[in-house]
Amino acid sequence: MFFDCVWQHDNGIDEWEGYISQFKKSNGHYEMLIESRSSLRVVFGTSSFGGFACMPDFQVGCYLVNLKDLFWNTEKLVSVLGSVDGITVATALYCISDSVEY
Repeated sequence: MFFDCVWQHDNGIDEWEGYISQFKKSNGHYEMLIESRSSLRVVFGTSSFGGFACMPDFQVGCYLVNLKDLFWNTEKLVSVLGSVDGITVATALYCISDSVEY
């Protein structure tokens, strides 16, 4: 699945394309591989504290809300991954939100 990312910042707008190259459900959580400016493996699901996303290759994770809440999820993911990768993961999660039981 291809998707488009947009970052609006003080110096203008950056745009890039992402691609979800792998996606699977495993034992109550999901895993996907995103190919973009970086290669990002994302494990996400829900816990007793709410939704979460972990990026084991970067040794980071954070809590999320509804996958369709692009603003909130972008803020949380940017804080742990940086702007480009955080926007990429938040946008990918938004794009697959109708395909998962979250």
